[in-house]
Amino acid sequence: MASLAIANNSDVRFLGKLLGDVIRAYGGEELFKRIEYIRATSVDRARGVAGAGAIDRGLDRLSLDETLDFTRGFMLFSMLANLAEDRQGVAAEADADMAGALARLEAEGIGHDAVMRLLEHALIVPVLTAHPTEVRRKSMIDHKNRIAELMALKDMDLSETRDGDLIDEAIARQIALLWQTRVLRREKLGVADEVEIALSYLRDVFLPVMPTLYARWDRALGERVPNFLRAGSWIGGDRDGNPFVTAESMRLAFAKSAEAVLGYYMDAVHALGAELSISTEHVMVSDALLALADASGDDARSRADEPYRRALSGIYARLSATHETLTGKPAPRPAPLTGAPYATPSELREDLVVVAHALAGEGEGPLATGGALGRLIRAVETFGFHLATLDMRQNSAVHERVVGELLKAGGVCEDYLVLDEEVRVALLRKELESPRLLTSPYADYSEETATELAVVREAAASHRKYGRACIAHYIVSMAQSVSDLLEVHLLLKEAGLYIPGDEPRADVMAIPLFETIADLEGAPAIMEAWLAIPEVAHIAAARGHQEVMIGYSDSNKDGGYLTSTWQLSRGSTALRPVFEKAHLGMQLFHGRGGAVGRGGGSSFAAILAQPKGTVQGRIRITEQGEVIAAKYGTRESAMTNLEAMTSATLLASLEPEKLGKADATRFAAAMDRLSDSAFKAYRGLVYETEGFRQFFRQATPIAEIAGLKIGSRPASRKKSDAIEDLRAIPWVFSWAQARIMLPGWYGVGAAFEAFEDKGLLREMAGAWPLFASTLANMEQVLAKSDMEIAGHYAALVEDAALRDSIFGRIKQGWQATHDGLLQVTRQTRLLERHPALETSIRLRLPYIEPLNLLQIELMKRHRAGEDDPRIGEGILLSINAIATALRNSG
Repeated sequence: MASLAIANNSDVRFLGKLLGDVIRAYGGEELFKRIEYIRATSVDRARGVAGAGAIDRGLDRLSLDETLDFTRGFMLFSMLANLAEDRQGVAAEADADMAGALARLEAEGIGHDAVMRLLEHALIVPVLTAHPTEVRRKSMIDHKNRIAELMALKDMDLSETRDGDLIDEAIARQIALLWQTRVLRREKLGVADEVEIALSYLRDVFLPVMPTLYARWDRALGERVPNFLRAGSWIGGDRDGNPFVTAESMRLAFAKSAEAVLGYYMDAVHALGAELSISTEHVMVSDALLALADASGDDARSRADEPYRRALSGIYARLSATHETLTGKPAPRPAPLTGAPYATPSELREDLVVVAHALAGEGEGPLATGGALGRLIRAVETFGFHLATLDMRQNSAVHERVVGELLKAGGVCEDYLVLDEEVRVALLRKELESPRLLTSPYADYSEETATELAVVREAAASHRKYGRACIAHYIVSMAQSVSDLLEVHLLLKEAGLYIPGDEPRADVMAIPLFETIADLEGAPAIMEAWLAIPEVAHIAAARGHQEVMIGYSDSNKDGGYLTSTWQLSRGSTALRPVFEKAHLGMQLFHGRGGAVGRGGGSSFAAILAQPKGTVQGRIRITEQGEVIAAKYGTRESAMTNLEAMTSATLLASLEPEKLGKADATRFAAAMDRLSDSAFKAYRGLVYETEGFRQFFRQATPIAEIAGLKIGSRPASRKKSDAIEDLRAIPWVFSWAQARIMLPGWYGVGAAFEAFEDKGLLREMAGAWPLFASTLANMEQVLAKSDMEIAGHYAALVEDAALRDSIFGRIKQGWQATHDGLLQVTRQTRLLERHPALETSIRLRLPYIEPLNLLQIELMKRHRAGEDDPRIGEGILLSINAIATALRNSG
């Protein structure tokens, strides 16, 4: 596959050649020639070579075994192309780092003091979730990351690794390992597997990267910045629709996290002990350090004049004891001394600060700066003993049933579910005033109620063991009323996490998740009523802020791309005065996915496009599936993406509004009209067209995706084939596989056509970040979609009349969206103004088309009843390969 590359990207050419060599070496010359022929003819078709439409693709001559090998080959090329592009900085954005953001703010008259005031109360958290859109096994990602590390050495003009291997040969070996590594999971992922996968990113990337970033930011701002960047996770606490997440899952997640973070601290302290060989024969040290050294129990004569080493020996011994206390296992490298375990991370920090102050007190030399000790202190402040703050999440319907059962068993209310909202709120508030518990050891509770009670009790146990920072948020999915939030307080009270009284306290914040279009519209009224409750207001005031989560996925599935985007913005804007009236900080949690239909796209651009006044230095964003590997797969990419999130938050919070009030009013009115038109078109197709559900299930690989074993969560919330009950991830994923990508654009074309003032739309695209970001994300989706290939998928629909009717509307909608976008953006083709992205997508298209055609053929055979296991495996491999090539398909 010597020509497996596109000109002007030397990395792609180099890696593509090595992949070709590997296929030739391990698959044979004949396989190589067949794959190369298919590749070459597909490239010719993509380039529009004369007569290419009549070229024989060579796909029909592949045996089933060759089909599997071909699919793996094209998938690996896409993976290597992704790696090459990431190294080339395709996604780099101006000012998407702290230095760029500070310079931009300085140019606008916003100086150092304003930045520091914001950071004093700022909070930025990427939250890792187990939502299943990552199709690749972790083994594949690990090999890819190793290639990236070797390529970085190659950039340094090195020819050998530290171990003496030739770098080019080492890269070839990693590609050979990729070729011989099983792509598909044989077993469905369980919660424990998801915990381990998340832990690998938190331990290997977030732990070392965040302290390094803080050190960089300290230098940029000329002083030590507050700890505003944290890590979050849902894995082990997100129970919404996932019966496999239990109290045991939470216990496992924290035990594993504690083991990882304490192991990191111990390694760092051990390394410092080896380094800080400072002798009292040459320096005077502080009394505090001498006291810490004397208390360590290290009385070795060889270290009698080395107080830093003795002090660190004592710290290590206490960490070793802490490890055994929190994990139930001895430390990997047991301490030779004994020590009492640290009760809190603050105790550990205090000891480390003693060492740091002693070094600084010796003079203004190089030892006075942070270095490894400074990074360790920062890590302890940031990660504590819990590593990442774990969110709890459950559906409001579950809470209703559980609270109803508790109230009935406690003799309070015979049938809570029949009560109206006003009565429910009054009843719940009265119960929350009383210290009396509803639960009884003598009551016989349903499995659901017992499970939920076990979870909140485990959360309380985790607080006692790891500190309150380990669990701070309880998210209520499908929140539609104040009682939905009060029910959480009632459950927390049963575990001692809500304390009633004259000054009530909630150790975990109840957070509504507004997901559907109707929920987003109703959010301000719910939050105003929630914050008007005196005890809630007291709790929120003590905290200083209240979080609201907004869901991108379900709002998109409910109302389409444009309406979802606009309603999320409108909902955020409408919440701002509610929080201002309550004199409370607003913290939005953005439930984004990888695909544009689920809020994907540039995080930097998305944060900058938030309505003015809604960021306020505080933001949490979900990171899931393939996005985690793309953004945090290596330390370098994590540094880039965390800087982008941070710089965007600073800019969105501090930059003045550049859109005048009159323009903002005009643009919002125009967006209202666009949204209404798009909503009607989308709902008319998806929910009001008879037979659409049948079209969707036959024209996409939705049924086959269930065989991927990519997550522990069921694909539907209920045992139903209704689109309303289907989770947003398989909904978006299926359309992407079929290259229709309907959730990312449908309805927008109808909105463009109905809107007469195209000049106003062009003005909005140039002056309004929200509209510009919306169009940019949609443009990427249109570029990755392909109505010709989609037509082949549509041919799978058995009812010809249904097929022609619905697919005809889809094609017409796509063309209208395409033409309208070009007209508004004044381009002659998609991505004309984004050449790097255009090149990236064009690189992939010749490799995706054959995969789509093979997938369709295999699906036909599978649905016709052929039972050769290679057919099913081929379908799953093709799904994997197409998703890898599309990158943000879920």
